Order: sequence, then structure tokens, then C-alpha cells
Amino acid sequence: MLLSYPIGDAVRSYFYGADRMKNSDSPIIWEDSSASEVYGEVKTDMVDRNTSFSKTSKIAGNGSAHDSQIDEEKDLLRTGKIKPKLASDSSSDEGRTRSVDLSENQEPHDLPTSSVSGSNESSAGSVDSGCNLYHGHWFYDSSGPLYANNSCPVLTQMQNCQGNGRPDKEYENWRWRPTQCELPRFNGTKFLELMNGKTLAFVGDSVARNQMESLLCMLWQVEAPEKHGNRHMQRWYFRSKSVTIVRIWSSWLVHQTSEPFGDVPKGVVKVHLNLPDETFMQYISNFDVVVLSSGHWFVKQSVYLLNNEIVGAQLWSPPQPISMKISSIEAFGKSVETSLTAMVAHPNYTGITIVRSYSPDHYEGGGWNAGGSCTGKVKPALPAELVENGFTNIMHEKQLTGFNRAIKKSTNRSKLKLMDITDAFSYRHDGHPGPFRSPDPNKITKRSPDGRPPPQDCLHWCMPGPVDTWNELALEIIRLEYEGSFKHSDADNRS
Repeated sequence: MLLSYPIGDAVRSYFYGADRMKNSDSPIIWEDSSASEVYGEVKTDMVDRNTSFSKTSKIAGNGSAHDSQIDEEKDLLRTGKIKPKLASDSSSDEGRTRSVDLSENQEPHDLPTSSVSGSNESSAGSVDSGCNLYHGHWFYDSSGPLYANNSCPVLTQMQNCQGNGRPDKEYENWRWRPTQCELPRFNGTKFLELMNGKTLAFVGDSVARNQMESLLCMLWQVEAPEKHGNRHMQRWYFRSKSVTIVRIWSSWLVHQTSEPFGDVPKGVVKVHLNLPDETFMQYISNFDVVVLSSGHWFVKQSVYLLNNEIVGAQLWSPPQPISMKISSIEAFGKSVETSLTAMVAHPNYTGITIVRSYSPDHYEGGGWNAGGSCTGKVKPALPAELVENGFTNIMHEKQLTGFNRAIKKSTNRSKLKLMDITDAFSYRHDGHPGPFRSPDPNKITKRSPDGRPPPQDCLHWCMPGPVDTWNELALEIIRLEYEGSFKHSDADNRS
């Protein structure tokens, strides 16, 4: 079993289709897997995010408007503020809009438009390129993916949905099409040529690994790499063009320690929001492209520090009253600002930093451990089926705020690019492993007689699957930086 964190476990939403809009609060039983396995590489005790904001007399507030804002964000964590997205609705969330067209002339294998306005002049696909890569729709591509689950030796078993017995395959065939231009199909040969002699690093959590493995799977169809490195830094080397793909684990992208601090005991993670994570920063000058993934660990038990002062906590209560100044959501925004500012101010870093925006989960009807489910989703959501996730929206907003603040502090020649996938991927509830997380022939894949869903992963992405689109976007961002100008046809870009 592999889940990077219990995202969505505070969210209450609805099931559509065969589940007939049934609200569910049923608990999930994790079969034979312990909760400590959820984080994959870093084992830790899991706790229910539903309990994270229970009232306690041990945490004193100052009664300010800022405390009210924190309480409001805590309510979002607890309830998700979920509502079904109707076809007639249109909404905007500070720079994000979603539009739909359900006309009779719509092609049967094209889904309605999703759009994200250009968020910043440094974000790829907006001002600097003349086309918003993230305003578009999903369409069915009968040619299928570039690799099969059994043609990629690096694919993690938990994301090997076909190998784990998932009976449907249509989720592999939906591709993203921007409205104003073509997004070329991934071309492994082109990628290696563009990255000749260069190094690309994936830095972040298990979703970063998900994207890295997707890239390696597609490149493997062109050339088998050599594997090097250790548990701190994994490396794959493509000898033909001297290209290196690196992966570094960084849960929060900022400095963290488990050592005692004041009243906070050993074992409770202390997250220093003003210090970047030295785990990857010590190597940053060696990287030409860095793809960042974060956010999913901010529901885990932790204490937030700014300049060695406790300013917030998640799932931890101090023995003496402390005024908590920030929520976990605000802490996420600060971590983004800190890590990106360190990168754009590093005197020896001149590379491209691609910030992949917050990856949405699809635990409908509850959390990962409270009845949440994506079972039975076999196609991208239609607008009438789309479930608005308040937690995802505010995490995305805080991430963009940190991104924009970091841009203003840039002092080096590096480039900061935003890969804004959050809105587009809110439609892809079909792309997760769901209950098909292992090859165990005895695993539970259907609801119990009383309606409880089976244990499942609705956070990570099947491979092949929607996650491959992230690397099509990454390749286009890199190509635009090195070559410039959009291509309006993908006929010559198939590997």
C-alpha cells in the first residue's frame, strides 16, 4: 500500500453514477497494511486529520481577526466545503476559472473545457509563451499510451494498476489538449536531445516519485538507463546523451528535524518554515532543471517554527498555552515561498525550476480512512459530476501566493515556471489506483454488503495514466525555454 498522506480525509462529498449520490462516512480498514506504510519511504505513525482541529484549552488564541482566519481554514480542512459542480455553474477563485460547453456539437470523445488563467509572467504557457497550456480539455486518444505497465521495470507496484488487476483501461487513453495550441505527445528522443549533458531533479514527496517514474517509463522505450545513487539521492543515467535524472526525497521542502525543542518531544517533527531543506539545496547548483512537488505532508503531525519560535502545530498540543499564529495551510504557503526564494537567490543556480501545482486527490464521500472512495471511476468527470474540493483549492491558492512572492525576490539567472495542473486534474477521478494497489489475488475491490468501500489509493496516479501528462507539460516547458515558440501540430512528435 502506498499513500503519501491521508489527503482528503476531512472532506465530505458525494458519489455519482452507480453510487447514486450517496453520502458515506464509513470507516476504511487497511487490510494487512499498517498506517505507518502510507508514507512509502519514510515510515511514520498516521493520524486522522479529522481530529487535528478539535478544540482544546491548551492552545490559546488572541481573539484576533487572524485567529478567525485560521479557524476558517481549519473548518475547510475538517469539512472541505464540498459541493457538486453543476454544468450551469461558473466560478472563479482568484486567478482560476472553469468553463464548460455542453453543446450538441461537442465531440463524444472530448470533454468540456477546464481553464486556468495565466498566474504569473514567469509561469510557462501564459505571458511568456502566448498560450496557456492549462486552459483546455481532455480528449480520447485511441493510439493509447507510449508504454505498457509491463514494459517499464522502474514502475512502483502500487501504481501498476493493470498489473494489480484493474479491469478497465480507458483511463490510459485520455490526453490533455490546450485550447490555444497543441501539446505535443511526449517524445523521448527529443527530451534526451534537449537535455543533452544536463541533469533533471525531482524533489519532493511520493507524488514527485510518481511523476519521475512516469518520465523514466517513457524514456525507457528509447533507451535503458544506468541506475546509480543511494537512498538519499537516486540517479538514472542515459549514456547516449549524458542525461541524468535525479530523485531526492524532501517531505516539506524546508528544514525539518525530530530532535526535542522546548516542550516538543523527540519524534514530533519540527518544520522550520524559514529554512530551506539542505537535503536538496546542497546539490542545487548541479541541476539544470528541478521539478518540485509538495503539500501533502502538511496534514501530518508536526510543529511549525519561524526563527526558532513555535508559530503553529498540526495534531500536537503544547503542555502550556501557546498562541498559534498560523495554520497548516498557511505553513504550506510559507514553505513554498522559503524553498523557492532560496533557489532564485542562490548565487550558483541558473537552472529552470518547475513548480508542479498541488495534485488533487479524489477521496469522495470521506477521507482515506473514513469511507473515501474513487472506486468505479472509469472516465474523466463531466462538469455535472465534478466535486469542488475546498481543501485542494486553498492549498493551491497558498502555493501560488508563495510562488509569486518568491519571484519578487529573485536575484540570480534561474527561471521559475509554474506547471498549473490542479484544475485540469480535478476532472481525473478515474486515474487513481483505487482498490487496485497490489497484485494480491485476495484483495477486496468491491463495496461490502453494507456499502463500505474497499481500502484504496485515490491520491497517486496509475501508470500508464494521467500522470504522463505532467511530463508532456514538463517537456514543453523545457522545449519552450531552449527553443521557443509553440508547435501547433503533434504529428511529428510521436516517439
